[in-house]
Amino acid sequence: MATTDRYPRQAAALALAHALSAAEHGLAVIPLTRTKLPALRSPHRDAPAPAGPPCHGECGRLGHGVYDASTDPARIRALFAAAPWATGYGIACGLPPHHLIGVDLDTKSDTDSAAALRSLAARHRFTIPPTIIVLTPSGGRHLWLTGPPDVVVPNSAGRLAPGIDIRGAGGYLVGPGSRTAHGAYATAPGTAHLTPAPCPRALLRLLLPPPRAPRPGGSGPTAGGAHGRGLVQFVLAAHEGQRNTRLFWAACRAYEDGIGPELTEDLVVAAQRTGLTPREARGTIASAARMTAQRAHLDLRRPPGASSPPGVPDD
Repeated sequence: MATTDRYPRQAAALALAHALSAAEHGLAVIPLTRTKLPALRSPHRDAPAPAGPPCHGECGRLGHGVYDASTDPARIRALFAAAPWATGYGIACGLPPHHLIGVDLDTKSDTDSAAALRSLAARHRFTIPPTIIVLTPSGGRHLWLTGPPDVVVPNSAGRLAPGIDIRGAGGYLVGPGSRTAHGAYATAPGTAHLTPAPCPRALLRLLLPPPRAPRPGGSGPTAGGAHGRGLVQFVLAAHEGQRNTRLFWAACRAYEDGIGPELTEDLVVAAQRTGLTPREARGTIASAARMTAQRAHLDLRRPPGASSPPGVPDD
């Protein structure tokens, strides 16, 4: 729209005003660009890949995506001041007090996502209660629901049904009032005064992957004991933009520690909960296994006391 193109400062001020209003209702927000991406680039973008878990803002700098999300007005103003090109804002899902779950009914596929949701509701006997609905520039809809505080709903794309994406922990929704390259997001008429409604239990069950049964003869569902569970939790904490990186790192550690083959299925399930497909997850794990094997082969061939070959860091 012309407002965004000709008056960038006005667009940024409007986005900040909408973000502050959302924060007053307990919704943690971050600034977004016209492409719906976080407006601030990572301060670690030019640094080597970390040996441990990626930084989620512990460094004290801005630019950690959804992990920057806040309800504090001073913090929000600082975020927008650092990104004067922002024309919208994102609302972090899965955080208290609302533990927001976003049901994104997309219109880009050839399927009717609204009809697909109605079919699911009829088949599993649930009804979407009156709740906030946000209309997207492309004609889609975002349904805002709340989840229990002790349940982590993963992000997913098309897993529930074609054209239906889910925004859960680690994800975000574009807030109403945001402007993008394709137009503005707006609250659907008659829903602006509502609060996000609780997610129906039957729908919530569909959003969560089924629990895995313990392996025959095993002590539990996760190989590698506490270490294996830690690697699985590391993968589960991933959000869009770092899912493959986290999975790759965890798989490398698992293979280095000799529990790779046993932990593979647990890692695949965890990766699916973050939104990756089984094929994507297995491909990433296979790459980690190959790299770990190559590294071990090079270490075996290296004389004691010799430095690592180029590209292979010393331990």
